Amino acid sequence: MLFFNQFCNFIPSNKKIMASFSFSSHLPVLGFFILFVLSSFSFQPQTPFNLKASMERGKAIYTAKCMTCHMEMGEGTDGYYPPLAKSDYLMAGKKKSIEVVLYGASGPMKVNGYDYDDKMEAFDLTDEQTSDVLNYVRNSFGNTGAALTPEEVKSARKK
Repeated sequence: MLFFNQFCNFIPSNKKIMASFSFSSHLPVLGFFILFVLSSFSFQPQTPFNLKASMERGKAIYTAKCMTCHMEMGEGTDGYYPPLAKSDYLMAGKKKSIEVVLYGASGPMKVNGYDYDDKMEAFDLTDEQTSDVLNYVRNSFGNTGAALTPEEVKSARKK
């Protein structure tokens, strides 16, 4: 305040204006203005989820971690590794798919009318990586699924 008053003293035209200006009477207005400016940053529109970019990242993860068992086109291996192509099991629910990737699977399962009973190991993936690989698989090999976000993976993780 002292600096501000000294600054105004050097500008003769502001003396009359500053004589009537009181910080204490303008604090509520100033506080509201600062609050408005700061809060406007938190209400910026969120960038929409980019499914195409997620699928591109997911393809690399699929190639590195899944393709050995589920094969290049998601056809799986008869009797051992179930297909991901046009998979009723995979597309039955997002949460179930997330849990299989995060925690693995074992025991009998029926996929597209065929029985499988082998073990799938869990993968140590981030929420984004899990989302990406599932978006790739759920939208490739004849599958069509809604985007799966990292937030959905986070909420499906066991606490």
